[in-house]
Amino acid sequence: MTDGHYFDPAPTAPSRERTVRLRLPDHTLALVTDSAVFSPDRVDPGTKLLLLEGPEVSAESGPLLDLGCGYGPIAITLALRCPDAEVWAVDVNERARALCARNARAHGVHERIRVCAPDDVDPAVRFGQIWSNPPIRIGKAALHEVLTTWLDRLAPTGSAHLVVSKHLGADSLHRWLAEAGYATTRRRSRMGYRVLDVSPPSVES
Repeated sequence: MTDGHYFDPAPTAPSRERTVRLRLPDHTLALVTDSAVFSPDRVDPGTKLLLLEGPEVSAESGPLLDLGCGYGPIAITLALRCPDAEVWAVDVNERARALCARNARAHGVHERIRVCAPDDVDPAVRFGQIWSNPPIRIGKAALHEVLTTWLDRLAPTGSAHLVVSKHLGADSLHRWLAEAGYATTRRRSRMGYRVLDVSPPSVES
């Protein structure tokens, strides 16, 4: 790949900025993207489906997390939909994080979005909702490790909402989550994508 991988922490591909638009019933966002970030030429259809079909955004159980935020379509939408929420936008890719912060500033929500690398999140923080188009292409073992790490940071009454392409293993991921003890249901299946709702394991013995 000439543009490198979107999961590279420090991309070396030459910058080639462009602007894409995310059109939702409640908001239309113009977002600056660049080489070596996820889906630079359009907002990924799975990301849009998640934002169309996901649950009501709520900060009642704690702050919100956009896991693998890229240039920010999910984090910014969450902040716009829930003005009282604190939103964490996490990505390993430093170029993606810079774009997310820039786009958040352009849409006036930068003061409520904390853009950071995974290791910069306080381990004590517990999230009320996790929203993610997870990085499937990092490989199954690495993906499972990422998801376990962050799902274990859900508040007891929190929930996660994931979108995964059926072609890239959505159904096998659903089975793995269930076998790992996470209550997992399919919210929506459309355009070759699954939207999954995930709850933390019961604390009952």
